[in-house]
Amino acid sequence: MPSTISVFYFVFIILYYAETQKQANAQRERDMLAAQLQHARTEFTTLRQLQEYTAVYRHDMRHHFTFLQGLALAGSIEGIKEYLKTAQSDIDAITPVRFCENETANLILSAFSARAAQEGVLLSVDAKLPTTIPLSDTEFCSLLSNSLENAIAAAAACPDSCVNVKVQVHKNKLLILTDNPYSGKIKMKDGLPLSALEGHGYGTRSIVSIADAHGGQAIFSADGGVFNLKIMLPL
Repeated sequence: MPSTISVFYFVFIILYYAETQKQANAQRERDMLAAQLQHARTEFTTLRQLQEYTAVYRHDMRHHFTFLQGLALAGSIEGIKEYLKTAQSDIDAITPVRFCENETANLILSAFSARAAQEGVLLSVDAKLPTTIPLSDTEFCSLLSNSLENAIAAAAACPDSCVNVKVQVHKNKLLILTDNPYSGKIKMKDGLPLSALEGHGYGTRSIVSIADAHGGQAIFSADGGVFNLKIMLPL
């Protein structure tokens, strides 16, 4: 009898430990996804600030003209050239490119277009979005940012690479489609690409989590050196 109790006790300890680990892993997953959304929220706030800087810069144009007029009166042609060069660089750095009617999309796509250029990657954009969509800026930022961040990172390892992104509303569905080249092999598990780096891979899970929450789907595929991501959300 004592031995039977010992066996039951041993089994209980194993099951209890397994359940505790399961709950801990689930909580860790929730925490990481929450961190992803917070990161998207912070990133979008930064983009908004850049837009405000653009408005301020435009407002202060009269001061720039006054300064340029002073340089002209002093006959400093080189000074005018240098000032205009600096001013143009400042404006380019803070002015989002207009890809479509949606301001949020323009901010995100502009930021990643610049990031892609820094990595030696061409970002080809086809965006057709209305002014507003029934999705929070944070969730939209997380979907589009994670999609582009992963695509650009993979393409950067390939010479003369290009990332294609298509964003549109079609038949009451938000579509985000990306494709990019990749090097090496991509392992998939449960329909998701596995990351070889510790602590990575939460971007793709964040995409799936948001898609599931809205009754949509995210499909990842890799074939022939090209990685594809298709996100579809009913609106």
